[in-house]
Amino acid sequence: MLKPGMFISDRYEIIDNVGSGGMADVYKAKCHRLNRFVAIKVLKPEYSSDKSFVNKFRGEAQSAAGLSHPNIVNVYDVGDDGGLHYIVMELVEGITLKRFIERKGKLEVKEAVGIAIQIAQGMEAAHDNHIIHRDIKPQNIIISRDGKVKVTDFGIAKATNSNTITSNAMGSVHYLSPEQARGGYSDEKSDIYSLGVTLYEMLSGKVPFAGDNTVSVALLHIQGEAMPLRELDPSIPVSIDKIVLKCMQKRPERRYHSASELILDLKRAIANPDGDFVQIPAFVASDSPTINISDDDLGKIKNGNYHTNGYHDGMKESTGKIANEEEDLDTVDTKIEKFYLAGYIITAIILFALIVFLVVRFVLPKGETEPFSPEPTPQATLSPTPTLTPTPEPDPTAATYKVPQVVGLTFEDAEDTILAKDPDAFIKRFEDYSDEYEKGVVMLQYPQADRDTIYKSEVLLTISLGPESFEIPFVYGLTEAQAEKKLEQYELDPVVDYVSSDTIPKDHVVSTDPAKESLVVKGQTVKVYISTGPENNQVAVPLLTGSTLEDATKMLTDLGLNVGNVSEEPSETYEAGIVTYQSTSSGELVDVGTSIDISVSTGPTGVETDGESSNVIRYIGDVTIDLNPYEYGYGEDDLEIYLELEQGIWKTNLYEEITPQDKFPLTITDIEGEDETVGIVRMYVDGVPFVMPGETKAYEWYVEFEAVEE
Repeated sequence: MLKPGMFISDRYEIIDNVGSGGMADVYKAKCHRLNRFVAIKVLKPEYSSDKSFVNKFRGEAQSAAGLSHPNIVNVYDVGDDGGLHYIVMELVEGITLKRFIERKGKLEVKEAVGIAIQIAQGMEAAHDNHIIHRDIKPQNIIISRDGKVKVTDFGIAKATNSNTITSNAMGSVHYLSPEQARGGYSDEKSDIYSLGVTLYEMLSGKVPFAGDNTVSVALLHIQGEAMPLRELDPSIPVSIDKIVLKCMQKRPERRYHSASELILDLKRAIANPDGDFVQIPAFVASDSPTINISDDDLGKIKNGNYHTNGYHDGMKESTGKIANEEEDLDTVDTKIEKFYLAGYIITAIILFALIVFLVVRFVLPKGETEPFSPEPTPQATLSPTPTLTPTPEPDPTAATYKVPQVVGLTFEDAEDTILAKDPDAFIKRFEDYSDEYEKGVVMLQYPQADRDTIYKSEVLLTISLGPESFEIPFVYGLTEAQAEKKLEQYELDPVVDYVSSDTIPKDHVVSTDPAKESLVVKGQTVKVYISTGPENNQVAVPLLTGSTLEDATKMLTDLGLNVGNVSEEPSETYEAGIVTYQSTSSGELVDVGTSIDISVSTGPTGVETDGESSNVIRYIGDVTIDLNPYEYGYGEDDLEIYLELEQGIWKTNLYEEITPQDKFPLTITDIEGEDETVGIVRMYVDGVPFVMPGETKAYEWYVEFEAVEE
């Protein structure tokens, strides 16, 4: 794994690791030639010597390099450096659609349709360039911080004019089209099916097909029917339900023929959600369907009158012949019909002879066989001699063998073991996460071990990807106890270490290893670095104004500073006992042991005017935080909430504490302002500004201050 500070091709400086996949790691890097940040996907060292992996890796770059579209992650460069193969891509700051769905549970209809339109636009651009993605899923969709949706990871994409028939079902099994699950032909309509599954998950919060393993899920894509969205949620419009249903049709010809058609219907659904404009084509038979001969038809063949009932003419019409062309076709098809008739008669004779043989051989007693002999001689009787009653050879397709146990073996060893039993076995490979089996070994096989199965049949192997990775929870700035609790809830193992910090308060988290936004797995050890305070002899002076004398004294002593002269003065802004002045500004660095002089309010005083005492004027307001951060994906545990009031150039802290979910809506009363102007309140959740989904600016509440005489 590359480390921060390393350079690739003397151009790209590695900043941080941002993710890892099955065959590559992704890093944030800086391009020093163009002075911009980029994402670099680097092929893992264990695959660099394998030409097939390298070619596939380069194929991803070639697939996406020619695509330039706002809804597709751009590819800037591809190369290798000392055997290190890499792709340079656009860096998109944001989260995956999968993560977004997990945070919100399920999306609003308009929000889901808007995202689906942007995905379809990216697919449309790829399809127009004869590229199909073949792995459309929420994990490969990134939502940037400004709300832009981008399709990424063309790792298994192929040109539509190349061979798109594969023996392996590629892509994630929960979003796989039926034809991909069968290992069949993939085209643009396969991407449309996967987008339909993605839209289903956005609207319902779950995938349409789920099973105990990847094999069962793949079979459900081929044979199962998903529960209609309106049965899960009646509030979903009829048009959206039909659009998803049309996208997820089992037969490709019944789906949307292009992403353009899908985009048109999605836009119509926004304008007319209850409209009946989605048309799903009726089932169309293949041009050369298999015809089963009925007993009645077989009898007619035997009697030689098969064509007397117009049946063959009907078959002409069923295969698309036009009625007014029948005369011309009759003259052309006469010889062919005679050929077919001769074939039917020969087939009937063979079938009749076979039936007679079987009846004579296995049904009738020996004595009843004599009437069938032309002469009652010993040579003509059906005696069980080898020359007259040969035993039929067994059908090799019906022969079976016991499937060997391959769970726990690597894919290569499992493949060799199965092929040793059946050289013609058709082995399909799937992948899935597992907490039990290590990465690269077989975790599931079908058929199971020691089961009898027919030669030349399919054997499905599911290979472990190891434990499923997830983004490390954000604990920066929390106390030691809070950080340990949060990491343990994600089944991670925290190990505490202590470091000095000039910026992070003592006993709070400075950083973690792995770093924030890194991918981790359950049971992984996470080192948590806790601040011991500044290492040098200087500290930053805290903000004391607005605090009580007791709190101000504690803040200073915790940092090794002393309380200097304490004076008192009246204040019409701060109530009695509140610090109104500090001799050294907050944030200024001073030596440990420095004394800070402060002034404390004695409260407002009346002013004599013409012999009368006038009352003190204060400006009071209230605010209610009516949006619950727990409902917007900011976390499930107790969150640290910080409220900041801004009025003109004046800012102050309104509220700061760990706040459980049941405290919302949160109301702060008797807020004292500077004057009668409106104040702005912003909320910070675990140190992060509260931002509404789809927005980039922090959400704001307003406080109206009223003058109060005291």
